[in-house]
Amino acid sequence: MAEEAKSSGGDNAVVAAQSHGPDLTSAGAGVISSDAVQNPGLPPHRKRVTELDPKKEKTAERVVYSLFYLSIVGSLAAVLAYMFFPIETGEESAIRLHTVFVGSGMALSLLALGIGAVHWGKALMSDVEAIDERHPAPSNEETREAAAEVFRVADEESGFSRRTLVRNSLFGALIAFPLPGITLLRSLAPQDVDPVEVLKHTMWEKGIRLARDNGGHKIGEPIRAADVTIGSVFHVVPENLGTAKDLINEKAKAIVLLIRLDEKDLKERDERKDWSYNGIVAYSKVCTHVGCPVALNEQHTHHLLCPCHQSQFDVADEAKVIFGPAKRPLPQLPITVDADGYLIARSDFTEPVGPSYWERLK
Repeated sequence: MAEEAKSSGGDNAVVAAQSHGPDLTSAGAGVISSDAVQNPGLPPHRKRVTELDPKKEKTAERVVYSLFYLSIVGSLAAVLAYMFFPIETGEESAIRLHTVFVGSGMALSLLALGIGAVHWGKALMSDVEAIDERHPAPSNEETREAAAEVFRVADEESGFSRRTLVRNSLFGALIAFPLPGITLLRSLAPQDVDPVEVLKHTMWEKGIRLARDNGGHKIGEPIRAADVTIGSVFHVVPENLGTAKDLINEKAKAIVLLIRLDEKDLKERDERKDWSYNGIVAYSKVCTHVGCPVALNEQHTHHLLCPCHQSQFDVADEAKVIFGPAKRPLPQLPITVDADGYLIARSDFTEPVGPSYWERLK
């Protein structure tokens, strides 16, 4: 069969296959085609209207810096709206106006800044195609000089140094843009009051029953000590929370985790022996790091975990910090039971709830 293939033109077939390229001996078994598609290259550069008409270029420049100035106006408007439309009254109409005007100012600031930057790049900056070849690292002196030249050329082509109005208006917009956000930080602290006093007192007081936290404004039924089994966890608020004028803030300070442990596992100082009841303990749910909710309970280790920054507290040992960035234990709420067997508070917290920052000031 080999002889037949040879006599029937097998050699000619091989020669024909090899005739597709001038030098095929180094190609191994591959067939290299001599009529492969060639690189068409880049199309000719098409100049924009701003490159052809100086008046159009000047108009585009005016549009860019006008947008940057408009961004500054939006940032300042948001700050002024924050000042002239306060929300301290808690009225729904005041909150609505505050949100509309502050949000509109911030949206205008960001939108004008973004459109201005895009228009600058599309209308004024150089759009010539270029190829940046990959080079080995580390760079030598010649490469560093070449990099500096790239920056110089980029500066020249973008007109960053030459177009002073565009550049300075951009700087102004970037400086003004964070101002609304910085201004809004003012709302994170109480106004005209001592934060230590605000955080030190909650709605807990002697005789207030512990009620289930059903989420939001919903306050559940009071909790009987007999209903709290070993290992169970209850999210708790004061039963009188519904009478608060500022329910959200009062709830944020008063939220509590109620847990029952085996009494032999509790490590309590003598002065705190009566702060728990039959192994039931209550601790503030507000992490002493930055105020995140501590809500994850490891039943077998008696550890409470803050999911935000991983602080861990030992419930069996007065909620002391055993891991993480928190610097002090969770404040404990002294509890007992009333004549009907319902859990009640013996008093308010004996120290400020929340982050340690306020406590360190005093």
